[in-house]
Amino acid sequence: MYAVIRSGGKQYKVTKGERLRLDSFAAEEGAEVSFEVLAFHNGETLTLGTPIVESAKVTAKVVAHGRGRKIVVYRFKRRKGYHRKKGHRQDYTEVMIQDIAAV
Repeated sequence: MYAVIRSGGKQYKVTKGERLRLDSFAAEEGAEVSFEVLAFHNGETLTLGTPIVESAKVTAKVVAHGRGRKIVVYRFKRRKGYHRKKGHRQDYTEVMIQDIAAV
């Protein structure tokens, strides 16, 4: 059984018990959150939403908040003496999928 959920403008295929790093959102650690289900597969049939599946629900528990690895953005133009170096660390929220239920 799996579901396709939407969070932060992105779509994720999730199964029960999976840990997932999503774009950061406001929720306390240990809190339960629910997500919109775009597609739901129960082992036999696939249900696609228009745009969401009203009869399915995914609940997850917020495990932690954190920051990802640093990436370096380096811009360079040869023979012009131009170079810029900038770093970035993306905030994330780690969740654990508790349940995928067909209501």
